[in-house]
Amino acid sequence: MKTRTRTRTLVVLAALLLCGPISPAARAADSTAHVEGTLPSGAAYLMDIPARWNGTVLLYSHGYRPAGSPNPAQNAPDDATKSLLLNAGYALVGSSYATTGWAVTDAVPDQLATLDAFTGRFGPARETIAWGTSYGGLVTTAIAERHPQRINGSLSMCGLVQGGVANWNSTLDPVFALRTLLAPDSGIPLTGLGSQSEAAAAANTLSAAVTGAQSTSTGRARIALAAALHNIPGWNNPAQPRPAPTDWDTQEANQYQGIMGLILYPAFSWRQEAEGRVGGNMSWNTGVDYTAMLHRSPLHKEVTELYSKAGLSLRDDLTALNKAPRVKADRGAAEKMARTSSFTGRLTKPQLDIHTTGDGLIPVQAESALRRAVAAAGAAPLLRQSYVENAGHCTFSPGEQIAALHTLEDRIASGRWKAADPDALNARATEADPSTPARYGHYRPASYPRPYDLAHPADRVRG
Repeated sequence: MKTRTRTRTLVVLAALLLCGPISPAARAADSTAHVEGTLPSGAAYLMDIPARWNGTVLLYSHGYRPAGSPNPAQNAPDDATKSLLLNAGYALVGSSYATTGWAVTDAVPDQLATLDAFTGRFGPARETIAWGTSYGGLVTTAIAERHPQRINGSLSMCGLVQGGVANWNSTLDPVFALRTLLAPDSGIPLTGLGSQSEAAAAANTLSAAVTGAQSTSTGRARIALAAALHNIPGWNNPAQPRPAPTDWDTQEANQYQGIMGLILYPAFSWRQEAEGRVGGNMSWNTGVDYTAMLHRSPLHKEVTELYSKAGLSLRDDLTALNKAPRVKADRGAAEKMARTSSFTGRLTKPQLDIHTTGDGLIPVQAESALRRAVAAAGAAPLLRQSYVENAGHCTFSPGEQIAALHTLEDRIASGRWKAADPDALNARATEADPSTPARYGHYRPASYPRPYDLAHPADRVRG
């Protein structure tokens, strides 16, 4: 921390000790406060309170950090958005989580403890909004469901809102297809990974098979099939030129990049860490009909075209998938994942979700999974979902994020969603930051491949 910042923080803290909590109005003449600290759990927290605080606290939940990676506190998705929000008077708070990896059982209490620390230092907020990106969208939604009394509303951005069980099931499907069709005799373990070294070895073996397959038309068709089972779109990186709707070859080449990323991180390394937390394999594909799953995928046409071009029988490959030995869940591990990381859909405060349409890491269909749960719980009027026409994971502009925030604030204040259509969101985004894009559009995602939530009793764990 710079000397000037540290001195400013000490002055603020001294004032708090002498005078007690400071109201937003009383703080108007003060300099901006920057506070860093450590929670009893060991998690770090970060607070930035502008000189003219508007009374609203934004509680930010950051995304997934692999085990062993740096773990700083974070209170905004990016520096540009942070600066705009501070200039507009918002107080920004957020924590690291006590551990890295699949840390939802640490993240939720750490975030609530950060709110407590804020209130103790600066007094109660007039309004508190939970928001988060990626895995932080799961944390945000968990706070919204389990601790609604602590917030006035929630904003999930590119969130893992399908929940933990659905996420790990959907992560299993593409690597199961790749192993079955490209490396049937490899013995690559897909679950029950005992260590990070074992996970890395499995990932390397499957990566080599996929890399080799990409050089043949047969292999490319099969890679497209695996991508379709996870709904990895044909445009999933903003650095890629957007392919034409029927440019199947370019779409598959883009999906290949997404598949390689999936193998390198979530499918093996991140899975191994999560399995360690819940005590076993938390996903399964027993009873899954991969033919039906492909027919539900928005990528079905691409797959059929590439199979036809390769002179390969799609029916035969789907039959092979459906006949291959299946992966069974460890029931206790799956049930623990469901308890800690799946959703009931019982929202009691408004939540707005935004998602890019070209997200290859957490495909946009995750939003359909959350809507399914919320509708079953009778809370559909509280949920609004909007879509940004862009490739990549969490590739929102600052203006697009702030537009979503203002739309949620209007819903909290008025009790109804107003000016929430794409044109209104784009107008708000441009007003918030005219230097960055505004790309909200009309979009309706397909169904999630294998939804799982706590609102549907039929979504039972299959051991």
